[in-house]
This record gives sequence, C-alpha cells and structure tokens, in this order.
Amino acid sequence: MRLATWNVNSIRSRADRVAAWLQRSDVDVVALQETKCRDDQFPEMVFNALGYEVAHVGHSQWNGVAILSRVGIEDVEIGFAGMPSWSSKEGQDPTPEARALGATCGGVRVWSLYVPNGRTLADPHLLYKLEWLASLRTTAAGWLAADADAQIALVGDWNIAPEDDDVWDMSVFSHSTHVSPPERAAFRAIVDAGFTDVVRPYAPGPGVYTYWDYTQLRFPRREGMRIDFVLGSPALAGRVTGARIDREERKGKGASDHAPVVVELAD
Repeated sequence: MRLATWNVNSIRSRADRVAAWLQRSDVDVVALQETKCRDDQFPEMVFNALGYEVAHVGHSQWNGVAILSRVGIEDVEIGFAGMPSWSSKEGQDPTPEARALGATCGGVRVWSLYVPNGRTLADPHLLYKLEWLASLRTTAAGWLAADADAQIALVGDWNIAPEDDDVWDMSVFSHSTHVSPPERAAFRAIVDAGFTDVVRPYAPGPGVYTYWDYTQLRFPRREGMRIDFVLGSPALAGRVTGARIDREERKGKGASDHAPVVVELAD
C-alpha cells in the first residue's frame, strides 16, 4: 500500500495536476490539506474517474481537508474528539474549522490534518494551535490505549519544524512560529504518545524540506522547511518499507508551495 500526504494549496486550481501526479505515483491513498473550497465545490469527479473514492470537509475558501482512496473509505469522521474551535471576532462563538478528517482505508485509519499556523508568537492563534495539538495528543493516545495494534496514520501539514535542520536558516526564524519551544514540545508530545515520524529515516536532513515559500526565490535557492509529516502508530510504523518527498512536484508552473510526502507500506 502506498500512502501520501500533500498540502495542495487549492484543489480547484490544481485538480488536473493532482490527478496527473496520482497516475504517475501510483498512490493508493492520499490525504490533502488546504483544499480551499466547500464540499459542493470539490472536483470529486476528476478523481472518481481514476478509481478514487473521496471524503472531504470544507466550509469556505480557507482550510479544508480531504482523503482520496482507491482501497475503500469507511467510517469517515469530521474532526477528532475534543478538537478546539476558533473565532477571530470578539463576541462571536468559536466554530469548528475544516482541519481534521479521518477515514479507514485498506485497514489503515488515516487522519488528514491541517494544523493551525499560529501566525506570530504574540497572536492568540498560537494558543489555539497549542490547544489543538494538545487535544490531538490526548485523543490519539486514547486510540492507542484502546487498541495497541491499531494501524493509525496522522498525516498532513503540521506547521511545525521540529528540528533545527528542518529549516534552511534558524536565524531567520528566531522570533517566528513553527520553531518555537512550545510548538516543538507539542509535536514531541505526540511522538512520545507512540507516533513515529516514519519518513525521516528514509529522507534524512539537513536540507530535506517539504515546503518552500513562493517569494524571494525560496525554492530554487533551496530555502525551505520540513513541516509535512506522516506519524505512524507502532503497528503502522512496523510496516513501513520506504518513504520519499517528491520535490519534483514543487517545480513548474502552477505548483503548490508544498511537495507530496509518500510512504510505502508492506502488506
């Protein structure tokens, strides 16, 4: 089984490109983030024609997560238990954002996750991000406590670079989110709960990234960040036989600012 994750930065703008990549990469399941569309706007037929079933949640032109699978989609779940909500408007009740979608595909419980950005170290959105990650950690640890043999993949855009080698120049990010100690601790807490970064052993750094900003020639200058991850439960991690970051897909006109991350699983 071949499992992938990809922040596509607008699926309507890149549906044909994603479809072409699926055909080339022969991926069985792909989790998408930042689809930036409502459910009724998702170009589902493009992927149905290739044999993929689709699950998606999106409320507006922001956020949005999806799972595409040609090995079945069962038990679709929007959001995880305890997932915080968000509102930037004073006096307005927080509402759930389209940031987490779970489904069982070919026996693997796949969660497509788009972790809040955090924005700046002084922004309330950073506290929301930390609360969101803490809730995910508690819930995910509960899944393993209930079934130690569960095949679970927590995949997506984590908006965290957990190691110094995961950014092109730490001095540039010294006063920024994504690398702050609280964010890194929140990521590490999920790892400590039993979920392993299954890609890094096959794609070690430094200089191995999944995201490059569109500005200032970041991609050709190789000035990127590693913020997209596949974290596997013990049972899933034991099945991993290979992994790669498809940097080539960041090239060319109309590319997302993220590259797909692909993991190979033994039967």
